[in-house]
Amino acid sequence: MPYVGDELHHSGWNACSSCYGDQSASRRYLVLPSIISGRIYIIDTKQTPKAPTLHKVVEPADIMQKTGLAYPHTAHCLASGEIMVSCLGDKDGKAEGNGFLLLDSEFNVKGRWEKPGHSPLFGYDFWYQPRHKTMISTSWGAPAAFTTGFNLQHVSDGLYGRHLHVYSWPGGELKQTLDLGNTGLLPLEIRFLHDPSKDTGFVGCALTSNMVRFFETPDRSWSHEVVISVKPLKVQNWILPEMPGLITNFLMSLDDRHLYLVNWLHGDVRQYNIEDPKNPVLTGQVWVGGLIQKGSSVLAEADDGTTLPG
Repeated sequence: MPYVGDELHHSGWNACSSCYGDQSASRRYLVLPSIISGRIYIIDTKQTPKAPTLHKVVEPADIMQKTGLAYPHTAHCLASGEIMVSCLGDKDGKAEGNGFLLLDSEFNVKGRWEKPGHSPLFGYDFWYQPRHKTMISTSWGAPAAFTTGFNLQHVSDGLYGRHLHVYSWPGGELKQTLDLGNTGLLPLEIRFLHDPSKDTGFVGCALTSNMVRFFETPDRSWSHEVVISVKPLKVQNWILPEMPGLITNFLMSLDDRHLYLVNWLHGDVRQYNIEDPKNPVLTGQVWVGGLIQKGSSVLAEADDGTTLPG
């Protein structure tokens, strides 16, 4: 990128994978929101696939002038050809200013997606399911808090979220807010099952290291339950006596049989069988990094009383 200090946090495409081969909606452009600078880079991956080129930069001043939004995060393509981007606050880093940005198919700023007065409490990720006429977004925190480094006190101060926001799709009306409580602090990544007929999915709650299943109820409202809990580890030589796994990301296999999550602090990637979404079963685990590894000064106590790493 031509600038420093952007922080390319997530990425998306101008068209969905189902559009592959459709020249009228070619999956050509990679959309790279920069959460700190507010720029959105559009990268051409088709002209020279081994050497992608910068196609366009959507400037933060243009976004701010037309929408009042800043701190862009998640980008998803829409069936309309537009691009929707969650933005986590206003130019001053206040979460109250967050919402959803729309870019047209030429990557021009079009406006905000949600109806006036229907912005969420906090922003982060989102996923939509047209067959159920629903979009659900998650809650990280106020940019003024997380851009200065994580401070546990800020959670108590109400600067981080624990809610899911349920919207009408494509209407943009906030229909319901689900409070995940103290077991659902900092809900980040969210995914519906791939099967479009299913009215359920998962969200990873980072600080409490729980996977929460959300689902539609018979009365057409939405509810939630904790289905996976990653136990904190008792540790030495760290900032707290216990270390959460800190689930930062997850994905599901295309056949909806397996869920894979990563514990950023512990350093393990886990595989769960989710053929019964209400009762995930741990089927695999591999250690790839984190703070619990050989050579680290951080020591952890395993369930059997031994010390990790060992």
